[in-house]
Amino acid sequence: MTRHFNFCAGPAALPTAVLERARDEMLDYRGHGLSVMEMSHRSAEYVAIAEKAEADLRELLAIPANYRVLFTQGGATQQFAAVPFNLLGSGGTANFVDTGIWSRKAIAESRHLFGDARVAASSEASGNTRVPQQGEIELSHDASYLHVTANETIGGLAFDYTPRGVRPDGVEVPLVCDMSSSILSGPLDVSRYGVIYAGAQKNIGPAGLVVVIVRDDLLERARPDMPTLFGYKTLAEGGSMVNTPATYSWYLAGLVFEWLRHDIGGLPAMEAINARKAAKLYAAIDGSELYSNPIAPANRSRMNVPFVLADERLDKPFLAEAEQAGLLNLKGHRSVGGMRASLYNAVPEAAVDALIDFMADFENRKG
Repeated sequence: MTRHFNFCAGPAALPTAVLERARDEMLDYRGHGLSVMEMSHRSAEYVAIAEKAEADLRELLAIPANYRVLFTQGGATQQFAAVPFNLLGSGGTANFVDTGIWSRKAIAESRHLFGDARVAASSEASGNTRVPQQGEIELSHDASYLHVTANETIGGLAFDYTPRGVRPDGVEVPLVCDMSSSILSGPLDVSRYGVIYAGAQKNIGPAGLVVVIVRDDLLERARPDMPTLFGYKTLAEGGSMVNTPATYSWYLAGLVFEWLRHDIGGLPAMEAINARKAAKLYAAIDGSELYSNPIAPANRSRMNVPFVLADERLDKPFLAEAEQAGLLNLKGHRSVGGMRASLYNAVPEAAVDALIDFMADFENRKG
């Protein structure tokens, strides 16, 4: 069996060590005589798996005691609805920083449900090549919270600072952040956020799971007409087991958390690896006459690196030859075209080195 290098934006690469351990435990989980997929989520064995996963995540991110950690379902896209349902119960308006496709989807969902959502700042005028600076963020007088997308997976645009949401009257509102494609890529000060949510299928584990980190005081803001399974307070009180959770995805996420803690050495070590991987690839792009990346250097994503070829007629040969070389899923999102290399935690540095070598060879032959 040959494992290729997988640059998919999601579902993304998983650590080989995690896959090997899951394989070894697939039929008989630690002598219990059944697979984790077959366990009751109420059993002592599975509750222990779930509790350890949360404890490891809390340690990795140094999550304060006044925050709840929820393991839920529906993808991060479901949180586009769940967030306003949970935070607009006291009135007010959701405010957003628009930095690309995913933030716009969140804005559209809020407007679809509640008829209003204010864009407090936007990167659209720059062609989504830089994020708005703090001084450009203007909240409405009735802002209930400020929503940002930390890393735009499609456009490769990332915040290089943590925004603050301050209304004209000086009141600071909770910061809500979609971290689906950047969570666990480095240390994070959770205390600066009211709500963090992230789909699992990039740096956490397989698709089918969403992690939500929410500050305790925000659990009381929900709208009364909210669907039961959207409720952060309900999920928190039920230990994320109000209904049957995505048990196997939760188990695999726990293995990823262990891998980050014990194999990698924690998030500072992971951040150093990710910085090195991204710096190598951006240097190769910047030093090339064939490849280019439009994002302002300060806002270049370490997780998702889009690039285009100077002659788009070379796109198909590039992708075909890359796949033959064992470099998979480099095609850019259909909405923007070009190429995209996603360098999530589980993508090894050797994969980036192989991609850079291939790009240089392709340019020498075709450029």
